Amino acid sequence: MWYEVNMARTKILVVDDDRKIVDLVRAYLEKDGYRVLTAYDGLQALDLGRQKRPDLIVLDLMLPDVDGLDVCRILRGEGNKVPIIMLTAKTTEADKLIGLDLGADDYVTKPFSPRELLARVRAVLRRVGEEEYEGLSEVRFDDLLVDFVRHEVQVRGKPVRVTPTEFKLLEVLIREPGRAFSRLELLDRVFGYDFEGFERTIDVHVMNLRRKIEPDRHDPIYIKTVYGVGYKFTEE
Repeated sequence: MWYEVNMARTKILVVDDDRKIVDLVRAYLEKDGYRVLTAYDGLQALDLGRQKRPDLIVLDLMLPDVDGLDVCRILRGEGNKVPIIMLTAKTTEADKLIGLDLGADDYVTKPFSPRELLARVRAVLRRVGEEEYEGLSEVRFDDLLVDFVRHEVQVRGKPVRVTPTEFKLLEVLIREPGRAFSRLELLDRVFGYDFEGFERTIDVHVMNLRRKIEPDRHDPIYIKTVYGVGYKFTEE
């Protein structure tokens, strides 16, 4: 059996035969706004990897039926470039290098901290997003133009003055339209740290951005509130 929660556009497949680990990782990912798929053996992982096209896979090495190394090898052999973070109880450098050589993007050694795993998920997704947008100088959404090279924002052809922090926040959101970001994750992306006491700082910056770029800041069309999670940039 596999389980799916429809919370955000970004999908993460968590694969482990230990259901307690799956439940723990899923809880942390869902709290951060991700949509989570789960599998408990290698065959299920391959099926979901092919059918659901997740944005990232957290993959245990020691799995029934087909082990994690073979899952990674098969997906890569099929041309699937989905980022993969491997979970392994093996700690030798040789064991880790095998997974990386097969195409894994990162690894986490068991026992692990769920917060560390979450940080690595964010980092890998951020790296992939930056690679996809490498060389892209500007993005236009209806009347909104964001120039990444000049660090300029225009609305209906007219320049809008935004602070460096506001620009960074807008850039983070606009690079992954439809992706729901928690306030803590936005703090991490924008300021380089996440501290609960500063969560409301994001609300203030979002309010200021909406005042500057939205036709109606009380009914925003660009920066959407995701209740219980945080914010996202529209994917419409």
